[in-house]
Amino acid sequence: MKKIVFIEPKPPDFHIFTRMPLPRLGTVLLGTTLKDKGYDVKSYVEAIEEIDIEDVLKADAVGISTITSTSPRAYEIARLVKKAGIPVFMGGPHVTFLPDEALENCDYVIRGEADEIIVDFIKALENGKGFESIPGLTFRKNNETIHNKTISYCKELDKLPIPDYTIVKGLEKGLSKMSITPIMTSRGCPYDCSFCSVTGMFGQQYRFRSKENVLAELRRHKELGGDWVFFYDDNFTANRKRTKELLQAMIENKLTPPWTAQVRVEVAKDPELLDLMKQSNCHTVYIGFESVNPETLKIYNKKQNVEDIENCIKKLHEHGINIHGMFVFGSDHDTVKTIRETVHFAKKNDIETIQFMILTPLPGTRFFFEMEQQDRLVSKDWSLYDAHHVVFTPKNMSYYELQAETLKATKKFYTVGQIIKRALRFEMFTAGIKAYGYNLTKKWGKKNDYFLEYTKSISFAGKRIELAAKNTAEDIKKRFKELEMAEKKQAEA
Repeated sequence: MKKIVFIEPKPPDFHIFTRMPLPRLGTVLLGTTLKDKGYDVKSYVEAIEEIDIEDVLKADAVGISTITSTSPRAYEIARLVKKAGIPVFMGGPHVTFLPDEALENCDYVIRGEADEIIVDFIKALENGKGFESIPGLTFRKNNETIHNKTISYCKELDKLPIPDYTIVKGLEKGLSKMSITPIMTSRGCPYDCSFCSVTGMFGQQYRFRSKENVLAELRRHKELGGDWVFFYDDNFTANRKRTKELLQAMIENKLTPPWTAQVRVEVAKDPELLDLMKQSNCHTVYIGFESVNPETLKIYNKKQNVEDIENCIKKLHEHGINIHGMFVFGSDHDTVKTIRETVHFAKKNDIETIQFMILTPLPGTRFFFEMEQQDRLVSKDWSLYDAHHVVFTPKNMSYYELQAETLKATKKFYTVGQIIKRALRFEMFTAGIKAYGYNLTKKWGKKNDYFLEYTKSISFAGKRIELAAKNTAEDIKKRFKELEMAEKKQAEA
């Protein structure tokens, strides 16, 4: 066994980050580890480059990573590759929580962090034995499904390789096709928000890479001609002391590309940290404000209040740092009024960009368990689980109200007036992003008219109507079919 191919399927719909392709790091890290062991590795990130079917079918094994919204496409690819006689293994958050479902489409499921067992797994594939001893593995033996013991979290992140992006199709000659490069400096999150699957996948204990290790990756990024950096942590400032040491080291070593990261509102309570963020070239931070409804913040388990949010916005703006604010609508305390008040709040506080998302019961979260127990899930068409579609029964709104008001909220934020306002301030970057958001919102609304009608139907009918799964993999099936026909003609010639 020599050639290993990894695949990261594309999302089923476009979204605000569509024009900035950003690979998840899982397959790149695993591929780099295997490459370092002498394997021939290729990774297809569909957001960057489409899959070369002929190349995939030359692989000795194919690994597919999936989140919930990409799982229907991932399953279709897995079935087609498996049909061709190639072993298929799957990983990622969705299959970690639903391994039995995944195993209906592939040969093996790796649950959780696979960094420390991927080499042993590939060796087991080569030898055809030893699967029972691999933690986190789900597989079938003698018509029985076997779930091996849970995998341990990788404790020493410095043991992980620096991602080798040359294994990604389209990035062989550099990072030019990625306008922003992900760099991970930690894993885990102790906050355990009720709708978030991070803690189930990566645990509630923070684990950090050393600043020396991160600096080495920043140097590699610079050498490869990379531009922006996105620190790929669930909370980049989780340990403020450690973050300040890293930022200071970046400044001292002149490794300060424009960078963005996810942070929490607590960042505003540390003036020294804010100063270092600005000095080290922080451009924008992504913050899960989630709600301006105090009761919703409580049930989301956010451990923050509206005053914290307002203070955070003020302090970041004082330091010239842009904000991408993320809000989630649909809790049992939310109403149409909540959504409209949130738009007013975002505009009043002059937030640069926003995402208004619909609460989504992702497998592996407490919220999913609650909705399933209460029989409030409307559909298990996983392609709709992208935070832009209503897939559960809201308490204080109809399906249609939640769907339509969320779309209206986005339209009210990304207006021509908002674009002009930023342009008149000569804030051309933000004006450009707002123009992009304006056009994208119109495009999304047109494409998803069918779903608005669907939510209207089930709202007025007062009963569940199952929506047929979207054709998320028709292009892949067509390309497989064309290849089969070409091979058949060649054999007959």
